[in-house]
Amino acid sequence: MRIGLLSDTHIPEAAPELPQKMGQVFNGVDLILHAGDIYVPSVLDDLESMAPVLAARGDDDVGVMLADRRVKWKHVLELEGKTIWLIHYMPYPYPVMSWRSGNPMGKGQTPPDIVVFGHDHCTIVEKRGGVLLINPGSPTFLNYRQGGGTVGLLDIDSTEARVQIVEL
Repeated sequence: MRIGLLSDTHIPEAAPELPQKMGQVFNGVDLILHAGDIYVPSVLDDLESMAPVLAARGDDDVGVMLADRRVKWKHVLELEGKTIWLIHYMPYPYPVMSWRSGNPMGKGQTPPDIVVFGHDHCTIVEKRGGVLLINPGSPTFLNYRQGGGTVGLLDIDSTEARVQIVEL
């Protein structure tokens, strides 16, 4: 399964629309996950023309975004035998807490295999405590600078997960 990843689009403040190249990068993906700070539902509509979309609610997502069926504070997905959390903020304390000895996202929840998050506007792909952490950056406001940014591609199957960060 191939999943397109993005976060922190900040449209229309950071850019008037999603970068054109995203259509090429996300061509053929099975699902798109947006890790929050969407700002306007038209972003999700544009993405949904490429593949089904789920989104995390970002700290700047207010108003009409709150009623959008695709947007939740946290999505917990079971895909290809992997548990994926889609959230906006990195689960803290990070990186001190071991995921397997303590769970920063609530008691009684099994730690995920993969966490897709945003908020920091920078790319992160690393494994901590057995959990693959992915921040795809921002396609429009990477490192809080307007211009070319990044998105991610996550390929998962029952045995492994592979991540590619793509510069736009």
